[in-house]
Amino acid sequence: LPGAEKGITSDGFFELEKRPERVVIAGTGYVAVELAGVFAALGSEVTVLARYDSVLRSFDPMLQAVLIEEWKKSGVALVTGARPTEVRGEPHALEILTEKGGRFAGDCLVWAIGRIPATADLGLEAAGVTVDDFGFIPTDGYQDTNVASVHAIGDVTGREALTPVAIAAGRRLADRLFGGIPDRRLDYENIATVIFSHPPIGTVGMTENEARARYGDAMKVYESRFTGLYNAITRVRPVSAMKLVTAGPEERVVGCHVIGQGADEMMQGFAVAVRMGATKRDFDDTVAIHPTSAEELVTMRGPGR
Repeated sequence: LPGAEKGITSDGFFELEKRPERVVIAGTGYVAVELAGVFAALGSEVTVLARYDSVLRSFDPMLQAVLIEEWKKSGVALVTGARPTEVRGEPHALEILTEKGGRFAGDCLVWAIGRIPATADLGLEAAGVTVDDFGFIPTDGYQDTNVASVHAIGDVTGREALTPVAIAAGRRLADRLFGGIPDRRLDYENIATVIFSHPPIGTVGMTENEARARYGDAMKVYESRFTGLYNAITRVRPVSAMKLVTAGPEERVVGCHVIGQGADEMMQGFAVAVRMGATKRDFDDTVAIHPTSAEELVTMRGPGR
């Protein structure tokens, strides 16, 4: 893409010496969403260019919708269907052109479109280790590559690119290889994650769409939307929203999704509950801690949908 080198990545963000007045961010994943919130909170004019129709497209639709609503309130502009084709100008006076004829001016362009693994110079081909077209190393459920004596963990495998995931996979691999626990491995089924957006997002398990595809009519959804007590009398009143996705006649909780103040801190405990197979009844039978936003997850009532 002509002029791509005029933009920066998340590495360059930490090298900025002063806050840019106008920021254009290309991308819609973790990094794009988090940096958009940071720049906006610091007072920059932020425009996010999305190739498709939303942000965080692999996350539950409720999280996407509420985040976009809050962005509008804070002045973050989301432009959908915007695929950059060229970057013109000089630093602090850039113009980003898109496929459909859009032109966006900015003092700083941030590329947040993902990364490829740095495996090209490792000599993997000499060891016979298979890599895919992007340089990722395929592994099985035990972190084994196609070569019996070679294992891979972390971002390089193309799985969840999260530091705690790499640490957990490494510890379990060490247990299996050196700790005498032959069946030890990481279960990637219910990995909780947090996006430090504005407002923050916490999520674990299946999205509503994923659950509906797997369970059909044997699933139910419970939702709540409110303003947290912390903001009950403030001038700015950000929304909090929560969703529980349940499956089967016992209504096992297979997904828990939260956006709003405190979502980052509360998700760890609920991730344990989801992993242990807690049901909606287990949630309902848990006494609420008042006044907190987290109590909403154990006081959701109604027939579900």
